[in-house]
Amino acid sequence: MEKRKRRILLVDDHVKLMYFITVALRLQNFEVVTADTGQKGLDEIKSREPDILLLDIQMPQMDGFEVLRQLRKLSKMPVIAFSSYPEYSSHALECGASDFLMKPFDMNHLLELVHKWTDHHK
Repeated sequence: MEKRKRRILLVDDHVKLMYFITVALRLQNFEVVTADTGQKGLDEIKSREPDILLLDIQMPQMDGFEVLRQLRKLSKMPVIAFSSYPEYSSHALECGASDFLMKPFDMNHLLELVHKWTDHHK
């Protein structure tokens, strides 16, 4: 029986960044599901049951902090939050993020974190 690919949910409203992250993750043999709003991300979590969430903090309508608060009522899945605002780091971790990345980030660093958290959470 073939093992299923690790499923990553990427939630970000920045289309170009989502594209580059998706390509990099697929090249590492991950399945990638994307959502461009916090609410769509929460819906995908319920329907697709990803192994890990990559979450932008600053988004319109529902920011990443609110997504984290709602997610933690449902799941303990690892979450790598990211933002271009360093002051968001501690609040993201307090809200339940497993790790935090500053934008712009090195794609290799993101991939290292994804491997760390998906291997850790098997």
